Amino acid sequence: MSDTQQRIDQLVKNNNILLFMKGSASFPMCGFSGRAIQILKACGVDPKSIATVNVLDDAEIRQGIKEYSNWPTIPQLYIKGEFIGGSDIMMDMYESGELQQVINGQA
Repeated sequence: MSDTQQRIDQLVKNNNILLFMKGSASFPMCGFSGRAIQILKACGVDPKSIATVNVLDDAEIRQGIKEYSNWPTIPQLYIKGEFIGGSDIMMDMYESGELQQVINGQA
């Protein structure tokens, strides 16, 4: 495992809710990242409790996360070490109530 993959792995394992995104929770820098934050807020998650990684700050992380998850787009959400998906999957899970269950540890 490369250094970048190890860094990503540690971030995923050490944060309950982790969002790889463009920008930050308080200042998303793309519509999909902003949508992901809004979905988490709608699920009752305090934005201050969301660990975020701004992929625009680190080209190795930006590419490495796509390889780590085998998922081609940003944002990417991890909850308790499990890859959930991007903003479209988050929206589908939110609308079905599944995302709230995963966040609250009931799934």
